[in-house]
Amino acid sequence: MSLLAWTDERWFTLRSGYRDLYNPADALQALEQGDFSLAWEELWENLLHHNDVDTAAYASVPEIVRIAWQLKLADWNAFALIAVIEEARLNNDRNPPIPEWLMDSYERAWIDMATLALQIYPKAEDPFLVNALLSVLAFAKGKRAIGTFAIGLTEEQQDEMLGLKDARPIEIDGAQS
Repeated sequence: MSLLAWTDERWFTLRSGYRDLYNPADALQALEQGDFSLAWEELWENLLHHNDVDTAAYASVPEIVRIAWQLKLADWNAFALIAVIEEARLNNDRNPPIPEWLMDSYERAWIDMATLALQIYPKAEDPFLVNALLSVLAFAKGKRAIGTFAIGLTEEQQDEMLGLKDARPIEIDGAQS
């Protein structure tokens, strides 16, 4: 069940990363119904803008987490989007605080998404998914710098920053880590 009923008036008062009114309920419902490509595209486009997020992003986090659990989503978009929202919230003073009516659900969503990330991580192979999972785990533990590093940089950029241009992954039981 959704945090807010889809007809709740608060959906119509939320603001996008562009700071205009934006109701993400239709995109979230499409996501819930399995219409992933259009839903993700709309959510990425509207929830954040140049590191700006607002109430629509905050209200979407518990819904994305609920849907991810419901569908057992191992989709990098689910983890990356909430990680980018959290990164923007923590690292940009222009962004508003989470509304009081949403705070408990938002905090609970982070606990739930970290738990899901731990379940998915052992079998994750897609580099985008792995980075998103690591970022979610870092933010859930209050490790802002690690979460930002994991979600904000490509693997090549991370290797370059660390001077690991020719590093090879370690193989564990035939799988690269």
